[in-house]
Amino acid sequence: MTVAREASAFGTQPAPARADSARGIELSIVIPAFNEEERLPASLGAISAYLAARPSAPHVEVIVVDDGSSDATATRAEEAGHRHGLDLRVLRLPKNRGKGFAVRTGCLEAAGRLVLVSDADFSTPIYEWEKLAAANAPVAIGSRAVDESLVKERQPLYRRAMGKLFNQLVRLVAVPGIHDTQCGFKLFTREAAREIFSRAQVDRFAYDVETLVLARQLGYAIAEVPVLWFNSADSRVTLLGGAQAYLELFRIRLRLRAGIPKSAEGTRQ
Repeated sequence: MTVAREASAFGTQPAPARADSARGIELSIVIPAFNEEERLPASLGAISAYLAARPSAPHVEVIVVDDGSSDATATRAEEAGHRHGLDLRVLRLPKNRGKGFAVRTGCLEAAGRLVLVSDADFSTPIYEWEKLAAANAPVAIGSRAVDESLVKERQPLYRRAMGKLFNQLVRLVAVPGIHDTQCGFKLFTREAAREIFSRAQVDRFAYDVETLVLARQLGYAIAEVPVLWFNSADSRVTLLGGAQAYLELFRIRLRLRAGIPKSAEGTRQ
């Protein structure tokens, strides 16, 4: 079943309620996508192959959030979902709002008991979600820093240096004890996802930090789990985006020092 419609979150009109029930969906896979017509079909094929290879695999729904792409991302996702027989929905944002906005849109639409957020390129293979689930925590995050031997293809040196500096700063001013906040592979219980993302405000790349700060403020335990990771040469994190993340980090600290924000989910189902 493949369904495409405009997303109902944050400034768009509420969409009709889903006709199917949330019961029975064990895992929602949320994939933010901006101009991913080339990489996304292969990633959806990898999900299908994973499910086919495991007779006891969970009932999975896939939510692709097309973040105002200028290419055929949404169409390619629908075609791949139909071809592979996936329970897939495509949520179209009318304009590009940023990865953080796309992630929270998808997470607040998710029906699964567990909600996995993954980058469109699946730098961490889909089967690694089992490691996150085994941590048995309301928030489990993939990490490239806990066991660097699992990083099979590394980023260029300048990106590694920027990432290490950013993570040091994050530990100092926002989330002590977390070694890698930026790996794009995170698992939430449905309750934690709704409580966290209904309060989130960061639209772009520093959303990961805000997510973890909110999780701690709300009392959710965070497990940092080493996962396999293969660098994608076609990274969507620009140097400008990285610089903006540094500035956003301090905005997050100032805003959240005032306490836990009120949930904005009152009008959502």
